[in-house]
Amino acid sequence: ADLPNPGREVGVLLDASAQHAGRTGREILTLAVRTMGLPSSRVEDMLDLVGLTDDEAGRRIRDYSLGMRQRLGIAHALLGDPEVLILDEPANGLDPAGIRWMRDLLRGHADGGGTVLLSSHLLHEIEVVADHLVVIGRGRIVADGSKQDLLAAAGTQVRTPRPDALVAALEQASIRVVGTADAGVASGAAVLRVDADPGTVGLVAFDAGIPLAELREAGGNGLEEMFLELTADTQREQPGTTDWTGAAA
Repeated sequence: ADLPNPGREVGVLLDASAQHAGRTGREILTLAVRTMGLPSSRVEDMLDLVGLTDDEAGRRIRDYSLGMRQRLGIAHALLGDPEVLILDEPANGLDPAGIRWMRDLLRGHADGGGTVLLSSHLLHEIEVVADHLVVIGRGRIVADGSKQDLLAAAGTQVRTPRPDALVAALEQASIRVVGTADAGVASGAAVLRVDADPGTVGLVAFDAGIPLAELREAGGNGLEEMFLELTADTQREQPGTTDWTGAAA
């Protein structure tokens, strides 16, 4: 109520299918620019930006694929050149090239001084695009911090053909092993997730004479494990059904 022309300040995409199925994509955008008092040229500019062709823009929404509806929804959110974008699962229905395009578009908006509030269950996409992460379980915030801090908390992933020896060496050094996984018979190794930085884990392994096949920050794998740990008390089933929310600023 405090914003005289909300679409010029906040762009929103919560449900890509929440458009009049009998209207064309171009009609949807034309009505929006008239409502916001924008020049009609913004319609074609946004269609070009999101990659909808003249033929696609002339089709009725009922004939759109989910990916096309997502592109139209993004065009609608960006019409007023808002500073803030609020998006729910914007990559849903997009192919790999479309997901990459979406990622670059949102990152570009943030790099240009805007803010993107993004919710998604695709942890890798959140990791790539977001600066700040919020974990929500059953409507309750269970973690809130910068991506750097939360990724650091994910620890280290290490693969070794002598996992028992490495676990013993790490425990002797008072370093906690927080997860294990079988890397497969062919590799002859096991994967451990360790609550320490890679340099510390590498020194422990070196001092104990234990060979390592892989040593790196846990990254995306750690995000998934950390997500499950943080939401364990709020999960409806296994695996959890909660969301990551990211903000790119």
